[in-house]
Amino acid sequence: MIFEVIKKELLFKAVRSSGAGGQHVNKVSSKIELSFSLQDSNGLSIREKELLLRKLDKKLTKEGILILTCQESRSQHKNKELVITRLFRLLSQNLIQEKKRRNTKPTRASVIKKAKNKQLHSAKKQLRKKPKID
Repeated sequence: MIFEVIKKELLFKAVRSSGAGGQHVNKVSSKIELSFSLQDSNGLSIREKELLLRKLDKKLTKEGILILTCQESRSQHKNKELVITRLFRLLSQNLIQEKKRRNTKPTRASVIKKAKNKQLHSAKKQLRKKPKID
């Protein structure tokens, strides 16, 4: 599976988490930063790389590197698992290519139904008007 190849290409960096946490937070680096280079990946085809570069352009650095972070858990290993899961979910969601929409004509029945509803709506509005006194 391509995810096994991609998993070997990931670069991890442990950083100190932000926020409150007491004395222990100043000693431990539990936040994980994951770096993944889309262009240098061997696990993705050229078409998949182009698709991901187009869809994830806002999340990429200028060099085409995707950086994700996780600091949800106090455990560095748990954060590593979470960020890997997040990356694979992001990749699989953005590799789905949307079907092109084909223009179709409205059916004859729908055209008739629309006209009928329009007439009824118009009649309802006409009944709300004040009567003319001649």
